[in-house]
Amino acid sequence: MKPYIIGITGGSGSGKTLFIKKIMEGFTNKEVCLISQDNYYKPRNQQPLDENGVCNFDRPESVDIAKFADDLHKLIEGKTIRIKEYTFNNPELDPQIIEFQPAPVFILEGIFIFYVEEISRLIDLKIFIDAREHIMLKRRIIRDKKERGYDLEDVLYRYEHHVMPSFNKYILPYKEHSDIIVNNNENFVKGIKIIKSHISSIHKK
Repeated sequence: MKPYIIGITGGSGSGKTLFIKKIMEGFTNKEVCLISQDNYYKPRNQQPLDENGVCNFDRPESVDIAKFADDLHKLIEGKTIRIKEYTFNNPELDPQIIEFQPAPVFILEGIFIFYVEEISRLIDLKIFIDAREHIMLKRRIIRDKKERGYDLEDVLYRYEHHVMPSFNKYILPYKEHSDIIVNNNENFVKGIKIIKSHISSIHKK
């Protein structure tokens, strides 16, 4: 039987990573398989450049969509997948080999998963993580400095010229087509409880 697929998207800084981390607590990788689009970014030398020659990681062509979709289909067929972790070019991080195992429930996470039709049509439940723009920007500044080594000027440039144009074109239009919208301006405790309860009910069927 086809696994039950939950898709989670939202703007950069909306809190998708933490939301998913909280959902995964209490489930094993044999119960829930988490697949992040972030591990399918193309190498830096294959990234599209903006008019100032800056790599734009916020365009669909920055991701190896074909590989992402192919691995998803293989997992649905019951095959195990192994890929190298994508570390966003942070030299301080040593990429690990990530293993995806088939499970009754899949969680797909990424900014383009609703936009790409081949992936979107496989999703059974679509969740949109929402937050106000200034809150997303604040979270992005903190994350990119800590995890990716970007200075403030770089973060603000990318947010204005890459992140928000992409959000408005490839992410926000799919909010109204989502099954569940989770407000994360402060916290998402209620949303977590609902989704975890839903996953548990699937395993009981």
